[in-house]
Amino acid sequence: MSDLSATLSLPYLAPSQAQKHVIHNEALQILDAVVQLAAESRSETDPPVDPPVGARYLLPAAGAGGAWAGQEGAVALWDGTAWLFFAPGPGWRAFVLDEGAETVWRDGSWQDMPLPAEGTLTMLGVNTAADAGNRLAVAAPATLLSHEGAGHQLKINKASAGDTASLLFQTGWSGRAEMGMAGSDDFAVKVSVDGSAWVTAMGFDAASGLASGAAVQAGEMDAGAGKLLKTGAFGLGARLQSVEVTVADDEVAELVPPDYGGFVAITANYDSSYPQSSQGGIVVFDAGITPSASTVWAGSAFELAAPGAVLTGTDGTDGKTTLGLPGDGTLQLENRNGATRHYKVTFF
Repeated sequence: MSDLSATLSLPYLAPSQAQKHVIHNEALQILDAVVQLAAESRSETDPPVDPPVGARYLLPAAGAGGAWAGQEGAVALWDGTAWLFFAPGPGWRAFVLDEGAETVWRDGSWQDMPLPAEGTLTMLGVNTAADAGNRLAVAAPATLLSHEGAGHQLKINKASAGDTASLLFQTGWSGRAEMGMAGSDDFAVKVSVDGSAWVTAMGFDAASGLASGAAVQAGEMDAGAGKLLKTGAFGLGARLQSVEVTVADDEVAELVPPDYGGFVAITANYDSSYPQSSQGGIVVFDAGITPSASTVWAGSAFELAAPGAVLTGTDGTDGKTTLGLPGDGTLQLENRNGATRHYKVTFF
């Protein structure tokens, strides 16, 4: 058995050891020197003139002089009478007082601790483990972000319009609701029953500010092409949906109701100054395979097309607004008034 301990080389007391206190005190001196190691400096190459008792220094890897010559890399301790030297082992750590920095002995030299730069962390877990996808992870009953005397903003930034910046709400790590900008700069609120199939409950177009949603769509049609140019919808709950749609003269807008049947109320503005009640009506409809509709109230310039008829822009009566049910689950709104009309459409 060795006379010294394996890690700190502390001297062991031998059987029938004479002057045991000497050996014991030597071991205590070593412990006092290297445990909770706080060094005055690691940049000195020569011993200071009048160091305090117990002062420790980390000696440079080369160029140590004076009483330190030949002790490069060691921990030097001034015991009040002489310098004592201790050879560090891999993983020894020390705090350098004149720098306010930590260092570690590895690969034969004192090296800076592998800590991030001030103000940066690669990842942080609070009461849970962070990972590459969730570099900030918190497990707690609540998370508080507060002001420091004025306002406070929570910023979620994405690189490009096609990326996602959103808040995702989960149950058992499976998505159930999401709000934000997912795949575009439009703002949307989506819900899911299983984390796979998603329904847009409400959305707003980034360019126009108009609301848009999956349950209701309406728009301005490209003349002769039957192409939906602009959508706008707003959803309240599952069934009350309202949309504003612009339809050019002799064009048709397609409306997708929240369900196959229900009520729809339509009003029209010639411009922004006043409504045209004659161009509106309230209709109860069934837009399914066998479409049907009945007028609850209709203005003098509002009419229903024959169920199943597909409107093309010039099928209704000249000077009127026509509501059609083509039988594919949608409604059609045809404008034959000689000028662009702006309609408000509400499903309930």
